[in-house]
Amino acid sequence: MTFPRPSPNLRARGVRAFTLLEVMIAIVIFCTASFAILALVSQSVDNARRLQKPMIDSGMLAAQFSATNKIYEETVSGNLGDILGDAYRDYTWERNAIEYDSNRLFMVDFKIYGPGRDKPLISDMTNLFYRPESPPGHLDGGGMPGR
Repeated sequence: MTFPRPSPNLRARGVRAFTLLEVMIAIVIFCTASFAILALVSQSVDNARRLQKPMIDSGMLAAQFSATNKIYEETVSGNLGDILGDAYRDYTWERNAIEYDSNRLFMVDFKIYGPGRDKPLISDMTNLFYRPESPPGHLDGGGMPGR
C-alpha cells in the first residue's frame, strides 16, 4: 500500500502540522494538570469545612473544672454552649466526681454528648484531682449527696 505524497505546493509554502503523538502527549499533560488542580481545590474545600466545625474534646471541659478548689461527690450535667460559647450550644456534658482515695483524691469522669435525639458520646475523659479543701467524701464517712 502506498500513500500519496504531499503536493510540492504545501512544501513550498512551509505548512507544518503537529503529529498525532505530539497531540496525544499534550492531552495527557493537560489532563494530569487538570486532575491535580481539582484534587487540590477539593482538599482545600474539605479543610475549610473542617475548620467550621467546632473541635469537641473533654479536655476543654476538664480545664474549666480544674480551676475549682473544692470537689463535691456529685453528678452534674449541662449545656456545653454555656461554658464554651455558642459554637457548642447543641452539645451537652456530664461530670461525675467520686472520692477515689481517702486523702481527698477524686476521680472525675467527663463526658460530652453530641446533638440529636440519641445523643451519641463524642468524648470521654477520666482525671484524678487532689483537692485537700474538699468536704469529706464517701470514703471519709461523708457520703454522696442525695444518697
